[in-house]
Amino acid sequence: MAKTNAVFMSGVPELLILRLLAKQEMYGYELVKAIQLSSQHAFSLAEGVVYPNLHSLESKGFLKARERQVDGRNRVYYQTTAKGLKRLRELQGEWNRVSEGIESVLRRNLCLA
Repeated sequence: MAKTNAVFMSGVPELLILRLLAKQEMYGYELVKAIQLSSQHAFSLAEGVVYPNLHSLESKGFLKARERQVDGRNRVYYQTTAKGLKRLRELQGEWNRVSEGIESVLRRNLCLA
């Protein structure tokens, strides 16, 4: 997998996390793997990126967390709240606007003399 430009990644973890957790409740490491798989390995966000984002999103009320014991281990599962779904819609709209603008520029035949 190629290294991703950090400038392009601004805001992407928040968008991916909210989107995946809107579909189903997950714990942190499960989310790390889901990001890799659902992006076809285009993104590989380390736990050091995902966990701080989870805690930040929870503190803002975008996620709710609950602890469950699975196979003798305590895991914290996260799920998107109604406020988080609203934030997700905002981020998706912004992403669509920006990506459509970039695509528009990339599709044009520019004469660079």
